[in-house]
Amino acid sequence: MVPAELRYAKSHEWAKMDGGTVTVGITAFAAEQLGDVVFLELPAVGESVEAGTPFGVVESVKAAVDLNSPVSGEVIEVNDDLTEDMELLGKDSYGSAWMIKVKTAGDADFQSLMSADEYEKFLEAEEKH
Repeated sequence: MVPAELRYAKSHEWAKMDGGTVTVGITAFAAEQLGDVVFLELPAVGESVEAGTPFGVVESVKAAVDLNSPVSGEVIEVNDDLTEDMELLGKDSYGSAWMIKVKTAGDADFQSLMSADEYEKFLEAEEKH
């Protein structure tokens, strides 16, 4: 199930806007595709991220994948709990498994992301390929 209140990137990250702060994580679909995560690299607080470019790496027994930021801004918080318990990615993708919080200068990047309905259609199309 894809939460309706979130926005989604084609690279399978989700974003939640709260004022000028956007919380970012990976979708349950992405977590399922990865399987058992063995390594996670997240940026430091204070680093700048740019929409559509990598902010970190997640490595599983299956693959290593760049994590792309859905929005531009400054990292103001990193989920340190996640690096200590990577199993959260598969257990609570849309909750306690958030990765970073980004202070944005506006909501243009956020608004350009897919809605839950659009993301579900995107997943259906990808599964047919």
